Amino acid sequence: MAVSPARAAAIEILLKVEREQSYASELLHSARCAKLSTADHGLATELVMGVLRWQSLLDSQLAKASSQKLQRLDAEVLAALRLGLYQLRFLSRIPARAAIFESVELVKAARKSSAAPFVNAILRKLASGARETTADEGTIAGTSKGIFTALQSSADPASLAENASHPEWLVARWVEFYGLEAARQICAHDQYAPKTTIHIQDGQRDSEVIDELTGAGIRLAPGALLSSARTVLSGDIARTGAYLEGRISIQDEASQLVALLVGAGKTILDCCGAPGGKTALLASRNPHSTVVASELHPHRVRLMRSLVRQPNVRVLAADARRMPFSMSFDRILADVPCSGTGTLSRNPEIKWRLTAADLADLQARQIAILKSALAQLAKGGRLVYSTCSLEPEENEQVVEAALAGAPGFALTDCETELECLQRTGELCLTDIRSLVSGPNLRTIPGVHPGDGFFAAIVEKQK
Repeated sequence: MAVSPARAAAIEILLKVEREQSYASELLHSARCAKLSTADHGLATELVMGVLRWQSLLDSQLAKASSQKLQRLDAEVLAALRLGLYQLRFLSRIPARAAIFESVELVKAARKSSAAPFVNAILRKLASGARETTADEGTIAGTSKGIFTALQSSADPASLAENASHPEWLVARWVEFYGLEAARQICAHDQYAPKTTIHIQDGQRDSEVIDELTGAGIRLAPGALLSSARTVLSGDIARTGAYLEGRISIQDEASQLVALLVGAGKTILDCCGAPGGKTALLASRNPHSTVVASELHPHRVRLMRSLVRQPNVRVLAADARRMPFSMSFDRILADVPCSGTGTLSRNPEIKWRLTAADLADLQARQIAILKSALAQLAKGGRLVYSTCSLEPEENEQVVEAALAGAPGFALTDCETELECLQRTGELCLTDIRSLVSGPNLRTIPGVHPGDGFFAAIVEKQK
């Protein structure tokens, strides 16, 4: 009997994530998954993201039930076990017999038939225990109530990391930097599917676009952070004409806020532009300005050129550490490559790959990019340095290192800029103080709407 398309796609993606360091979100939007029905794509997404979010908790339970060490199992066998157990623990709509049967069939399809009895025995053993469910039995995304209760009651980094399925070293850092309650909220946020938010490109009539989306079966709600943002409550926004034609973009609210901090200028540089959401927003907000977006990798340059369609944007391949410009820019956005720990709800695989040593390597690259970007800033100009990381090594420490011994540059208080956005009606969150840390912007997942972002505004004296 053939394996269901959703589960076949899910195990293929999980194996690529592990073997090729790929990102699940990109694979789920690949040509391979585009062939799935809407229902199968939804289930494949739930399975892949669920397994990655809860990987250490699943492995802990599997290890207790297995006579073999998990690290000795073939990758296909371990992936099938994780998929089966995730369905048993979290997807109350799927019968246990179906979850077990499909996992066994996945192993056979991977030519690991000798492991089929082992997979069957382990999952049957785990299924025989009490199965926790939520009150809402009817939703695919139902989660285990007991696990989330344990997460909320975790009183120290070790128990929080265990219950929230996060690496302990990472949780311990968050407890130190942000406090236990904020760390708990970050971890809880990471374990839910994030909300999809959109930005309607400037020049479009919001009411007309919203009516069009509503007619296409999309349910929207106002943004929680920005008045120009909309939250998608239901419907496939990526298949609408407005999205396919570039009249709207999918972009996290905190990410949109970072772009708004850049402000207006005649010449604008986005020195780490891919995938292009911030570039598009900068271009639509400054339609009569020249916007240059650089990106290191040629394939990402090609992607940006297909996604960013504003006529005032020029996209080119360049190393942001050694930018090839003879001109200076009024406004610069340096949204640098980072660990991405503020985006773990979207990219859960990051937490299983990242090590403390990686932060030092990232910091060296970030300092080099920021110094290079500062050299391109015109007198009286503004540069916004940003990351989607929660780690100080990638944020405050980078800014401090880049500005040390660099006269003529000064940090600007982000709170002043946020107050201006609030006065103009663009920022709808009332508690501005909660968005700042010192002079910088800091959004915390679970505490604020959207992903975790850091931004510092640097201005060059005239």
